[in-house]
Amino acid sequence: MNNISSDYPAFLANPEKQIFIDGQWVAPLEGGFIPTHNPATGEVLAQLARGRAADVDRAVISARRAFEGPWSRFTPAQRQQVIMRFVELLERHYEELTMLESLDMGAPLHGRLRPAKGGFVQTLLYYASQARSIHGETIPNSLPGNVTTLILKAPVGVVGGIIPWNAPLFGQFNVIGPVLATGCTAVLKPAEDASLSVLRTAELLVEAGVPPGVVNVVTGLGSEAGAALAAHRDVNRVAFTGSTATGREIIKASAGNIKRLQLELGGKSPDIVFADADLERAVPGVAMGVYSNSGQICFAGTRVFVQRSIYEQFIDGLAAYGRSLKVGDPLAVGTQLGPLISQRQLDQVLGYVAKGPQEGAALVSGGKRLGGPLAGGYFVEPTVFGNVTNTMTIAREEIFGPVASVIPFDTADEALTLANATDYGLGSGVWSSNLGTVMKMVHGIQAGTVWVNCYGLLDPAVGFGGWKQSGYGWKGGTAQIEGYLAQKAAYIA
Repeated sequence: MNNISSDYPAFLANPEKQIFIDGQWVAPLEGGFIPTHNPATGEVLAQLARGRAADVDRAVISARRAFEGPWSRFTPAQRQQVIMRFVELLERHYEELTMLESLDMGAPLHGRLRPAKGGFVQTLLYYASQARSIHGETIPNSLPGNVTTLILKAPVGVVGGIIPWNAPLFGQFNVIGPVLATGCTAVLKPAEDASLSVLRTAELLVEAGVPPGVVNVVTGLGSEAGAALAAHRDVNRVAFTGSTATGREIIKASAGNIKRLQLELGGKSPDIVFADADLERAVPGVAMGVYSNSGQICFAGTRVFVQRSIYEQFIDGLAAYGRSLKVGDPLAVGTQLGPLISQRQLDQVLGYVAKGPQEGAALVSGGKRLGGPLAGGYFVEPTVFGNVTNTMTIAREEIFGPVASVIPFDTADEALTLANATDYGLGSGVWSSNLGTVMKMVHGIQAGTVWVNCYGLLDPAVGFGGWKQSGYGWKGGTAQIEGYLAQKAAYIA
């Protein structure tokens, strides 16, 4: 274990992190820890408790007890007040939480995390507003006699939240928010590559007045703790963000008690640039649709379709923009792109980069691991491939790295056909100044979100979700709140 820098948050002073159940830190029943690494240096950052099925069971029991106990007596106004107190603590501890996140998963502290503060706060404020907006309805009926019919809404119960490593803060708030708003309880299983901000948040929730057991955190391996949570018969809903392959396993595991699922899975999103687009906006917009978070975003627009008449001009501009980005220490001011999360992810990305030319793609720029002062971390150059066809591996499979595959097209109909020729349907983008073209794409693209002359904007009131093998269920908006509620009919004679 390397010495923890005095500049690091005090939360890392004790590098062995236990699991958080019933409002307190507890050791895993079977013992054992797993290391989590700083991806910028490769050094061990902390040791995470290796929770297993027995620990998940303890956490679920705690969540069930809280759900049926004191938490069930909180009014909507009281739940809203709890969320508002947590927002105050989030603002007070935001620098600490983002430092933990940057150290843990490599996102640029000043270039990505710190500027996102307003978005995190607005997300939680949205859920606070929803705590007092839940309602049923009175429905006229055609029954004989004097019968009143009602639809009631009640919290669904215990929610299992499986949090991704590419955005733990955002991922956990999109489970914690609706849990607190609706009166559910939760067991969170963060990714073993990035658990620290989730563990620290659990402490802050108790400080905000969330009763013990309402939010529990079990760290560990996905194949152990994650699988146990997905299969647990006393978990009523699972919210999962991750790969499509793991999503399929969660669907199978849910069959035991027919639990509800919200799945945000993989993507291979199209970003379509027409010749009449404003290229001064489109080039950087498309580039950051690929390279933001070093390409480790599920809706990254990595299939870039460019109308043939501007193809060469655009691909040159995209490559130049990628070369201009500062890749480096995620804690340094001015860094725009940090490392990939792990050696495993680096190997995967470089494997795809090697496969591109083997199948006929032309490497226009990037494609190498960065050395020199960055040699200890998992850094890779922003990469552009040209001469790509929609059938190549780099255009079909999710790379989850800063790799753009640029594909030419001639007509809007061709672009639409190519865009939809994928198993995924998470995000998409359109760049054009022609309203008719824009609306043709908006209506025709088979994806949960279509961004027009922008990419990656998210608002908690609008929400986000996938089509096809990118999953189902909605994250954000009133649709997400409804997913955390059970519906009940009442007939009153």
